[in-house]
Amino acid sequence: MAVALILLLVAIGSVLFHIYSPWWWTPIATNWAYIDHTINITFWITGFVFVAVIAFMAYCVFRFHHKEGRRADYNPENKKLEWWLSVGTGIGVAAMLAPGLVVWHQFVTVPADATEVEVMGQQWQWSFRLPGKDGRLGTSDVRNIASDNPMGLNRDDPHAQDDVVIENGDLHLQLGKPVKVLLRSVDVLHDFYVPEFRAKMDMVPGMVTYFWITPIRTGTFDVLCAELCGAAHYQMRAKVIIDEEREYHAWLEQQKTFAELSPANTVVKARFQSGGK
Repeated sequence: MAVALILLLVAIGSVLFHIYSPWWWTPIATNWAYIDHTINITFWITGFVFVAVIAFMAYCVFRFHHKEGRRADYNPENKKLEWWLSVGTGIGVAAMLAPGLVVWHQFVTVPADATEVEVMGQQWQWSFRLPGKDGRLGTSDVRNIASDNPMGLNRDDPHAQDDVVIENGDLHLQLGKPVKVLLRSVDVLHDFYVPEFRAKMDMVPGMVTYFWITPIRTGTFDVLCAELCGAAHYQMRAKVIIDEEREYHAWLEQQKTFAELSPANTVVKARFQSGGK
């Protein structure tokens, strides 16, 4: 009886701790409430199965505990029970996977009006790049990376000259404007993660991965690296600041372009401003 009660208390206590736990999600700051809903569906399905299994174990411990003279029956097969378990398990798995597939389709389908922003991770700092007045990001290559070109931009690409480059600074985004976040790494695996955004993706050397968001409230949010990337992994921090349109453009006007930051671009910059002549 005591063991059965302990099992029931473990099941009930686990669910109550999850519901009333002080360690819960931060208030969401993007359009990805769908991800929260999907996680909730998974919790309730797995939570129901967890409680059912523990309750069944408690019942078996109480109902079939040892008694003098009682013998167990050997029943190696029960086709009816196997069918019920197979069908129930299949329905439960489908109920967990289906919402995730719907959300994933939304996650990788970027709106046509989304602005591209690039994030580059390296041990142990973040760098950011935003398009300039031409609205396009220039091309880049890791072989171009140098002390005066930390993101490896192509100096011969006219679209790169007005790109806004932010090294070891804060990233500002505009409220209500869809953003496609392009992710690059130059050394090891990193992961650009803002808990309030609910969206993240691994940054793999040699690849450009992405996700997209639409900020829904202003504020300052911490950027974390969600992939163990070395000894100073815990120090890989930055901030994303969501601004109203006026404040965002005022901040953007104060930032330096790639041409302005790189002395080697003096000639290229002059050609770019004169129309390529």
